Amino acid sequence: MIKLDPNRTYPHETESRTIVRFQDCDPLQHLNNAKYFDYYFNAREDQVATQYNFSPAQLFREYKTSWVVYQHQIAYVRPAMVNEWIRIVSRIVYFNEDTLVTEYYMTDDSGKQLKNVLWMTSKYVSVVTGRRIPHDPEVMAFLSAICMRDVDFHNLNFNDRIRQIKDELLVEGVQGD
Repeated sequence: MIKLDPNRTYPHETESRTIVRFQDCDPLQHLNNAKYFDYYFNAREDQVATQYNFSPAQLFREYKTSWVVYQHQIAYVRPAMVNEWIRIVSRIVYFNEDTLVTEYYMTDDSGKQLKNVLWMTSKYVSVVTGRRIPHDPEVMAFLSAICMRDVDFHNLNFNDRIRQIKDELLVEGVQGD
């Protein structure tokens, strides 16, 4: 069961570092376009396990449900290069009764240079029937506790979001210097 601690404030954004591996790069030493998904999904799995004490496998075992990917929007802003340390940020920017949108972005290790942005839309399904179903009440409470509150998803297009993230990184970079 998903157990939220009522005395805890959960982070709305998770972040981790990793290095771009040689075997994941193309002949130009750029991270292969398809590998961005692997880096994002592996990072998110680790992040939610450590930050929220949650695993998607819990849904499968305990609720007989899962999220399945419905749609991706991805922008390759700058290449991630072989042996480069990168930061991966992930966060839920929208959810409703049966849908979840996870936003991922990748920066250089300093967090100043945006490399990639991904929006992944997932649908909540029964693993028994394979059909879309409403989120369980405990899942809705969990999503409510971790979802970004300041993203007006319905009035935001993907390219505008990329500009917002770039602007945020610029402001944070100036403040951090």
